[in-house]
Amino acid sequence: MAALCTPSYLEGLDAETFDLNTYLAQYDPRLLADPEGRRTLTRLNPLLFALVYLRHHLKDSEGRITFGDAHLDWCRAARGWVRPPTGPGENRDAYIAPRNMGKSTWFFLILPAWAAAHGHVKFAAAFAASATQAETHLGSFKREVDSNELLRRDYPDLCAPAKRPSGSSVADTQSMYIAGNGFVFAARGIDSSSLGMKVGEQRPDLLLLDDIEPDESSYSPDLARKRRTTLIDAILPLNVYARVVISGTVTMPGSIVHQLVKHARSVETADWVREEGFNAHYTPPIIKTAGGYERSVWPAKWPLAYLKSIEHTRSFAKNYANDPMGSDGDLWTVDDFRYPGPDGPDPVTHMMLSIDPAVTAKRKSDFTGLAVVSWSAQHRRCTVHEALAVKIPPGEQLRERVLALLDEWPRIGLILVEVNQGHDVWKAVFHGMPVRVKTVSQTEPKFTRAEGVLGLYQRGRVLHARRLRELEEQQCAFPKAPNDDLVDAVGSAVRRFIPAVKGQAPSASRASYV
Repeated sequence: MAALCTPSYLEGLDAETFDLNTYLAQYDPRLLADPEGRRTLTRLNPLLFALVYLRHHLKDSEGRITFGDAHLDWCRAARGWVRPPTGPGENRDAYIAPRNMGKSTWFFLILPAWAAAHGHVKFAAAFAASATQAETHLGSFKREVDSNELLRRDYPDLCAPAKRPSGSSVADTQSMYIAGNGFVFAARGIDSSSLGMKVGEQRPDLLLLDDIEPDESSYSPDLARKRRTTLIDAILPLNVYARVVISGTVTMPGSIVHQLVKHARSVETADWVREEGFNAHYTPPIIKTAGGYERSVWPAKWPLAYLKSIEHTRSFAKNYANDPMGSDGDLWTVDDFRYPGPDGPDPVTHMMLSIDPAVTAKRKSDFTGLAVVSWSAQHRRCTVHEALAVKIPPGEQLRERVLALLDEWPRIGLILVEVNQGHDVWKAVFHGMPVRVKTVSQTEPKFTRAEGVLGLYQRGRVLHARRLRELEEQQCAFPKAPNDDLVDAVGSAVRRFIPAVKGQAPSASRASYV
């Protein structure tokens, strides 16, 4: 019987190679027709549990059952819940996938129901952006335990609320359900008072956080910081040994989920992600296979041809690829970025390193923006070659980073430093450089400067040497992005090469960059 419980067919498969009939053919139909057989077969198998007890949640409008890569990954990962954690903070995961992938159905209903039915989890605490949203998900769970005949037959203690000696339910409300087998399911808004949540001596051993961030129109960098503080200071301490699952879709640059996407893609790991020990798992909408071709993450729902037809849109970037390039900023869109053509990059006449420095390197301070930008007299346009945002103290470390960039880009002939703050500091940091250093104080409003630079982008007078993701994310989200250091650094360089006043465009002989 133990061998029959092992979902061996699932190992190593994806949405393209998985076949539902082959999967179900592993199991003896006589066992699936028997309550004890069903309980035994599904104890270590959340996917089979979903197919046996919650099949109606897996069907599409035509009655078909299909899966995407993420669904199979989530089932494989959930099997780890069978083993209790042995150390604090060792089971913390984030799953980021395209919108409408079914994250709420799986993480608020199917997986908790499977874990509760078999006793793998004793107390699930689920959080969403609002209490109403969380309670709606709990309502879906309660409807199953109230009306799912097969589930009620096989797991009667899960499907009947615990009773007091008086006969009344211990907890069967919109925000909490306590089952007869002792399983507790609590649902809260992320900003609800959660510290000390426990039932008797029991604390949550599964913390679920699904779509805890609202859409961009209701969100801000300040609110994102507060929500992250709530997560770290109020939710995670509920039980440091609990399994933690964050699932969601990017809503805004710099948001919690965006930082987790960056970690999953090995772009950047925020301090809090590292300190809290989160593992992040990113599912792209278009999978690039080892064989060199592309396929859809969920072929039955989103054919590859459909995904390719919308791949250029902001909606695809934000809602499918979890890329804030699709953010609704006020200026740039993805269509404003142009790259070198088949003839390659423009010949360089002049090149500069533009710096928008932060006065400190504290956690709450801005980043220092570093941009390498060139001017081509032949084509009369700029090219942005590099754009880096770093947190480096305004001292020897920054000086060494700049010297390294000068070595990497030997054509740089000028360092342009914005000195609206810390003027004397920058004189000390950049003294004795091997190229000329020029300081600039900005007097024009930031938004007005950005508007002027955008106009040059739209007229084809600014290229990006390649996809500069961090810069382009900031530009698409400007002025709503949490940081705009790269927007400023690039803008200063472009405006130096192409002044706002007509008739002052640089010529090939203007080596002084005046």
